[in-house]
Amino acid sequence: MQDECVFERPAALADVATHYCPGCQHGVIHRIVAECLEEFGVVEKTIAVASVGCSVFLYNYILTDTVEAPHGRAPAVATGVKRARPEAFVFAYQGDGDLASIGLAEIMHAANRGEHISVVFVNNTVYGMTGGQMAPTTMIGQKTTTCPAGRCAEREGGPMRMAEIIAGLSGVAYSARAAVNSIKNLAQAKRAVRRAFETQVTGEGFGFVEILATCPTNWKMSSTKANERIAKEMIPGFPLGVFKDVAKED
Repeated sequence: MQDECVFERPAALADVATHYCPGCQHGVIHRIVAECLEEFGVVEKTIAVASVGCSVFLYNYILTDTVEAPHGRAPAVATGVKRARPEAFVFAYQGDGDLASIGLAEIMHAANRGEHISVVFVNNTVYGMTGGQMAPTTMIGQKTTTCPAGRCAEREGGPMRMAEIIAGLSGVAYSARAAVNSIKNLAQAKRAVRRAFETQVTGEGFGFVEILATCPTNWKMSSTKANERIAKEMIPGFPLGVFKDVAKED
Protein backbone atom coordinates (compact mmCIF):
# COMPACT_ATOMS: atom_id res chain seq x y z
CA MET A 1 0.00 0.00 0.00
CA GLN A 2 1.42 3.36 -1.03
CA ASP A 3 1.79 6.00 1.67
CA GLU A 4 -0.38 9.07 1.17
CA CYS A 5 0.33 12.47 2.68
CA VAL A 6 -2.78 13.72 4.48
CA PHE A 7 -1.27 16.50 6.56
CA GLU A 8 1.67 18.82 5.98
CA ARG A 9 3.06 22.08 7.27
CA PRO A 10 1.97 25.23 5.39
CA ALA A 11 4.92 26.79 3.58
CA ALA A 12 4.17 30.09 5.34
CA LEU A 13 4.72 28.47 8.74
CA ALA A 14 8.36 28.26 9.87
CA ASP A 15 9.77 24.77 10.37
CA VAL A 16 11.05 25.43 13.89
CA ALA A 17 10.34 24.12 17.38
CA THR A 18 7.89 26.24 19.34
CA HIS A 19 9.01 28.12 22.44
CA TYR A 20 5.46 28.43 23.80
CA CYS A 21 4.43 26.66 27.01
CA PRO A 22 3.03 23.11 26.72
CA GLY A 23 -0.67 23.29 25.90
CA CYS A 24 -0.57 26.90 24.68
CA GLN A 25 -2.71 27.26 21.57
CA HIS A 26 -0.87 30.12 19.88
CA GLY A 27 0.80 27.56 17.62
CA VAL A 28 -2.56 26.18 16.49
CA ILE A 29 -3.74 29.68 15.63
CA HIS A 30 -0.48 30.41 13.79
CA ARG A 31 -1.16 27.43 11.59
CA ILE A 32 -4.67 28.64 10.76
CA VAL A 33 -3.32 32.08 9.90
CA ALA A 34 -0.59 30.60 7.68
CA GLU A 35 -3.10 28.40 5.86
CA CYS A 36 -5.43 31.33 5.17
CA LEU A 37 -2.62 33.54 3.90
CA GLU A 38 -1.60 30.79 1.48
CA GLU A 39 -5.16 30.13 0.33
CA PHE A 40 -5.60 33.79 -0.57
CA GLY A 41 -2.19 33.86 -2.25
CA VAL A 42 -1.06 36.90 -0.25
CA VAL A 43 1.97 35.55 1.63
CA GLU A 44 4.50 37.52 -0.40
CA LYS A 45 2.65 40.81 0.04
CA THR A 46 1.66 40.36 3.69
CA ILE A 47 2.87 42.67 6.45
CA ALA A 48 1.98 41.41 9.93
CA VAL A 49 1.90 43.63 13.01
CA ALA A 50 2.49 42.01 16.39
CA SER A 51 2.25 43.83 19.70
CA VAL A 52 3.72 43.24 23.16
CA GLY A 53 2.85 40.01 24.97
CA CYS A 54 3.02 36.34 23.99
CA SER A 55 1.52 37.33 20.63
CA VAL A 56 4.65 39.29 19.70
CA PHE A 57 6.57 36.12 18.84
CA LEU A 58 4.48 35.72 15.71
CA TYR A 59 7.53 36.86 13.75
CA ASN A 60 9.36 33.65 14.73
CA TYR A 61 6.71 31.45 13.15
CA ILE A 62 4.92 33.19 10.26
CA LEU A 63 7.17 33.70 7.24
CA THR A 64 6.04 37.19 6.27
CA ASP A 65 7.37 40.69 6.84
CA THR A 66 6.46 41.67 10.40
CA VAL A 67 6.46 44.94 12.32
CA GLU A 68 6.65 44.96 16.12
CA ALA A 69 4.33 47.57 17.62
CA PRO A 70 4.44 49.18 21.07
CA HIS A 71 2.13 47.66 23.66
CA GLY A 72 -1.47 47.88 22.46
CA ARG A 73 -0.69 49.96 19.39
CA ALA A 74 -0.86 47.24 16.72
CA PRO A 75 -4.07 48.59 15.10
CA ALA A 76 -2.55 52.08 14.88
CA VAL A 77 0.68 50.73 13.38
CA ALA A 78 -1.30 48.49 11.00
CA THR A 79 -3.33 51.52 9.94
CA GLY A 80 -0.16 53.40 9.07
CA VAL A 81 1.30 50.43 7.19
CA LYS A 82 -1.88 49.89 5.16
CA ARG A 83 -2.23 53.55 4.26
CA ALA A 84 1.42 53.74 3.22
CA ARG A 85 1.26 50.41 1.38
CA PRO A 86 -2.38 49.99 0.26
CA GLU A 87 -1.43 47.09 -2.03
CA ALA A 88 -0.17 45.04 0.96
CA PHE A 89 -2.22 42.59 2.99
CA VAL A 90 -1.95 43.82 6.59
CA PHE A 91 -3.07 42.03 9.72
CA ALA A 92 -2.52 42.55 13.44
CA TYR A 93 -2.10 39.72 15.95
CA GLN A 94 -2.86 40.58 19.58
CA GLY A 95 -3.65 39.15 22.99
CA ASP A 96 -6.40 40.20 25.39
CA GLY A 97 -4.30 42.22 27.85
CA ASP A 98 -2.75 44.03 24.90
CA LEU A 99 -5.85 44.68 22.77
CA ALA A 100 -8.61 45.10 25.35
CA SER A 101 -6.64 47.03 27.98
CA ILE A 102 -3.79 49.34 27.01
CA GLY A 103 -4.78 49.15 23.33
CA LEU A 104 -8.53 49.59 23.71
CA ALA A 105 -8.59 53.04 22.11
CA GLU A 106 -6.51 51.88 19.14
CA ILE A 107 -8.69 48.89 18.29
CA MET A 108 -11.93 50.81 18.75
CA HIS A 109 -10.95 53.74 16.54
CA ALA A 110 -9.35 51.59 13.82
CA ALA A 111 -12.50 49.48 13.68
CA ASN A 112 -14.82 52.47 13.75
CA ARG A 113 -12.94 54.11 10.87
CA GLY A 114 -13.29 50.92 8.88
CA GLU A 115 -9.58 50.58 8.22
CA HIS A 116 -8.89 47.93 5.59
CA ILE A 117 -6.92 45.70 7.92
CA SER A 118 -7.61 42.38 9.66
CA VAL A 119 -7.16 41.65 13.37
CA VAL A 120 -6.67 38.25 15.01
CA PHE A 121 -7.39 38.60 18.73
CA VAL A 122 -6.30 35.74 21.02
CA ASN A 123 -8.31 35.72 24.26
CA ASN A 124 -6.98 33.54 27.09
CA THR A 125 -8.49 35.72 29.88
CA VAL A 126 -5.15 36.62 31.45
CA TYR A 127 -1.92 38.55 30.90
CA GLY A 128 0.28 35.69 29.72
CA MET A 129 3.80 37.07 29.36
CA THR A 130 4.03 39.49 32.27
CA GLY A 131 3.02 37.32 35.21
CA GLY A 132 -0.61 36.29 35.00
CA GLN A 133 -2.35 39.52 36.00
CA MET A 134 -6.08 40.13 35.59
CA ALA A 135 -7.05 41.18 32.06
CA PRO A 136 -10.20 42.94 30.82
CA THR A 137 -11.45 39.50 29.72
CA THR A 138 -10.72 37.70 33.02
CA MET A 139 -13.88 35.87 34.07
CA ILE A 140 -15.85 36.41 37.26
CA GLY A 141 -14.29 34.31 40.03
CA GLN A 142 -11.13 33.58 38.04
CA LYS A 143 -8.02 33.92 40.19
CA THR A 144 -4.99 35.84 38.92
CA THR A 145 -1.91 37.38 40.51
CA THR A 146 -3.71 40.72 40.86
CA CYS A 147 -7.06 39.30 42.00
CA PRO A 148 -5.98 36.25 44.05
CA ALA A 149 -9.46 35.84 45.51
CA GLY A 150 -11.05 35.85 42.06
CA ARG A 151 -12.43 38.63 39.87
CA CYS A 152 -15.33 40.38 41.57
CA ALA A 153 -18.06 41.98 39.43
CA GLU A 154 -18.81 44.65 42.06
CA ARG A 155 -15.16 45.64 42.31
CA GLU A 156 -13.72 45.12 38.80
CA GLY A 157 -16.79 44.81 36.59
CA GLY A 158 -17.43 41.94 34.23
CA PRO A 159 -15.27 40.57 31.40
CA MET A 160 -15.33 42.56 28.16
CA ARG A 161 -16.78 40.73 25.18
CA MET A 162 -14.74 42.32 22.42
CA ALA A 163 -16.30 40.57 19.41
CA GLU A 164 -19.72 41.95 20.33
CA ILE A 165 -18.33 45.41 21.10
CA ILE A 166 -16.45 45.59 17.79
CA ALA A 167 -19.52 44.38 15.90
CA GLY A 168 -21.42 47.46 17.05
CA LEU A 169 -19.08 49.87 15.24
CA SER A 170 -20.16 51.20 11.85
CA GLY A 171 -16.84 50.68 10.07
CA VAL A 172 -16.67 46.95 10.77
CA ALA A 173 -17.27 44.48 7.94
CA TYR A 174 -16.91 41.30 9.97
CA SER A 175 -16.67 40.36 13.65
CA ALA A 176 -16.77 36.84 15.06
CA ARG A 177 -15.63 34.67 17.95
CA ALA A 178 -14.20 31.17 17.60
CA ALA A 179 -12.26 28.63 19.68
CA VAL A 180 -9.57 26.02 18.99
CA ASN A 181 -10.37 23.44 21.67
CA SER A 182 -11.92 20.79 19.41
CA ILE A 183 -11.87 19.60 15.80
CA LYS A 184 -15.30 21.12 15.17
CA ASN A 185 -14.29 24.46 16.65
CA LEU A 186 -10.97 24.42 14.78
CA ALA A 187 -12.87 24.18 11.50
CA GLN A 188 -15.11 27.06 12.54
CA ALA A 189 -12.08 29.11 13.60
CA LYS A 190 -10.50 28.56 10.20
CA ARG A 191 -13.66 29.81 8.49
CA ALA A 192 -13.76 32.86 10.75
CA VAL A 193 -10.12 33.81 10.11
CA ARG A 194 -10.60 33.25 6.39
CA ARG A 195 -13.65 35.52 6.33
CA ALA A 196 -11.88 38.20 8.40
CA PHE A 197 -9.06 38.12 5.84
CA GLU A 198 -11.49 38.05 2.93
CA THR A 199 -13.05 41.36 3.93
CA GLN A 200 -9.67 42.99 3.34
CA VAL A 201 -8.91 41.09 0.13
CA THR A 202 -12.26 42.08 -1.38
CA GLY A 203 -12.15 45.64 -0.08
CA GLU A 204 -15.18 45.26 2.21
CA GLY A 205 -13.40 46.78 5.20
CA PHE A 206 -12.29 45.94 8.74
CA GLY A 207 -12.24 42.25 9.74
CA PHE A 208 -12.01 41.02 13.33
CA VAL A 209 -11.89 37.52 14.80
CA GLU A 210 -11.58 36.70 18.49
CA ILE A 211 -10.21 33.23 19.29
CA LEU A 212 -10.60 31.64 22.72
CA ALA A 213 -7.35 29.92 23.70
CA THR A 214 -5.64 28.27 26.66
CA CYS A 215 -2.92 29.50 29.01
CA PRO A 216 -2.15 26.43 31.18
CA THR A 217 0.84 28.08 32.90
CA ASN A 218 -1.01 31.11 34.25
CA TRP A 219 -4.24 29.19 34.77
CA LYS A 220 -2.16 26.78 36.87
CA MET A 221 -3.63 23.63 35.38
CA SER A 222 -2.64 20.83 33.01
CA SER A 223 -2.95 21.18 29.26
CA THR A 224 -5.89 18.76 29.27
CA LYS A 225 -7.74 20.62 32.03
CA ALA A 226 -7.01 23.94 30.33
CA ASN A 227 -8.54 22.69 27.10
CA GLU A 228 -11.59 21.47 29.02
CA ARG A 229 -11.94 24.91 30.61
CA ILE A 230 -12.53 26.41 27.17
CA ALA A 231 -15.68 24.32 26.73
CA LYS A 232 -16.93 24.36 30.34
CA GLU A 233 -16.28 27.98 31.35
CA MET A 234 -15.11 30.21 28.52
CA ILE A 235 -17.55 29.37 25.73
CA PRO A 236 -20.61 29.83 27.99
CA GLY A 237 -19.22 33.23 28.98
CA PHE A 238 -17.95 34.15 25.53
CA PRO A 239 -20.44 32.64 23.07
CA LEU A 240 -19.07 31.53 19.72
CA GLY A 241 -20.51 32.89 16.50
CA VAL A 242 -20.59 35.65 13.93
CA PHE A 243 -21.77 38.97 15.33
CA LYS A 244 -21.51 41.03 12.15
CA ASP A 245 -20.98 40.18 8.49
CA VAL A 246 -21.80 42.87 5.93
CA ALA A 247 -22.00 40.23 3.20
CA LYS A 248 -25.10 38.80 4.90
CA GLU A 249 -26.69 42.20 5.45
CA ASP A 250 -26.93 43.06 1.75
